Amino acid sequence: MTGIRQQPGTPEDELAHRFRAGDELALREAYDRYGRAVLHLATSTLVNRSDAEDATQATFVAAWLGRETFDPAKGSLVGWLLGIGRRKVIDRLRSAARENRVVDTVRQLPEPAPAGTDPDTVVDRLVVADELARLPDEQRRMLELAFFDDLTHQQIATMTGVPLGTVKSHIRRGMASLKRRWEVDGAAPGARPAGISGAR
Repeated sequence: MTGIRQQPGTPEDELAHRFRAGDELALREAYDRYGRAVLHLATSTLVNRSDAEDATQATFVAAWLGRETFDPAKGSLVGWLLGIGRRKVIDRLRSAARENRVVDTVRQLPEPAPAGTDPDTVVDRLVVADELARLPDEQRRMLELAFFDDLTHQQIATMTGVPLGTVKSHIRRGMASLKRRWEVDGAAPGARPAGISGAR
């Protein structure tokens, strides 16, 4: 945990203890007081302002959900938030890299394979990159969070602000679309492309 130790009895110390105790007003105060610092951290690394704002929001969501792990005796609240912020920025960079790889893969796809080409080889190359790229934005995002970031449905709902039922619906429809694609491309029953392990 990072940050300078706080002196007992300071306003920052009081805010930190209220935050950890689950005081929603403390969450608002923490955002008002430290949101700019987290945003500055994000914008110093992420080129896209929208990505930086998303990383900032994700930082405070993660901090609030994990507030019981914060120990005011070990460091400052702002230091703890910046530590989470750094991880969220890294997550966003990895997500952007994945999206770029999908785009690059789709761009490099060859012309339709001639008859006789092993369909499993085609499926391996196309299913994840091509089919994820074809899904509606929300379905693709939910599947990426579930499979690549290994988040549960409830965690996805909390992080994105999308109702739990809608998250499950997006994932179910996305999986159904992928399954149809595998069948059309000749994938063996029950086959899954690399990286897809299931949803929770």
